[in-house]
Amino acid sequence: MTKRVCVHGVVSGRVQGVGFRAFVRRTAEEFGVSGWVKNNYNGTVEFAAEGTREVLFGFVEAVRRGNRFSNVQSVEFDWEVASNKTTFDVLR
Repeated sequence: MTKRVCVHGVVSGRVQGVGFRAFVRRTAEEFGVSGWVKNNYNGTVEFAAEGTREVLFGFVEAVRRGNRFSNVQSVEFDWEVASNKTTFDVLR
């Protein structure tokens, strides 16, 4: 079995008020990863996603491209230990 890991990231740019959290959730479902996404008070969007490292690289690249209404300037991320979460949630 391939080891699950977690990628924890912060996305900056025009990523609030443009359906970005819903986009990240749909993208997570497409890639089959679990985790969460939320808006931060400073205008960034934060996420944590769990899956295999290979799948998560693809997930991060999709987040970096964003949806048609967003303008992603950067995605900073770190690797963490997976918590074995089974769903992907939009946090408020």
